[in-house]
Amino acid sequence: MSTPERKLTVYYDGACPRCVHDRERYEALAGTEADTVCWVDITGRDDELRARGIDPQHALRELHVADGEGRVRRELDAYILLMSRVPRLRALAWLIGLPGVRPLLSALYRASVLRRLRASGRMPADAGAGVPPQRGAPHGDRSAPPDR
Repeated sequence: MSTPERKLTVYYDGACPRCVHDRERYEALAGTEADTVCWVDITGRDDELRARGIDPQHALRELHVADGEGRVRRELDAYILLMSRVPRLRALAWLIGLPGVRPLLSALYRASVLRRLRASGRMPADAGAGVPPQRGAPHGDRSAPPDR
């Protein structure tokens, strides 16, 4: 049985077929650990996201995961947190966190998401071009930066 302090809340794009498929695949791999994850579709929940300190546009472009204490992690840190809870995915979580692997995967992830959003007409062609990479934030704390 899950305990509240172990519960994760995953903010994902439920309007994205790939994102929904990834959720289903995670739940299948997680087995009983899947019960410790609450999935929240961000579609149409801008006010709720802002109340949690999550910029809705960032939530659209990056996975966000809140731990049991309310700390929000995003992008690869969110994936690492989520995957590290599943024995079958722990090695992959460790691998994507490696200093030599992480920047490359981050760039590929961002490019892939922007392509998907543009292709579906959910993001203008010029949006996201100025989104800086996540450098310099303390490990494990990748909360959304303030809007400029």
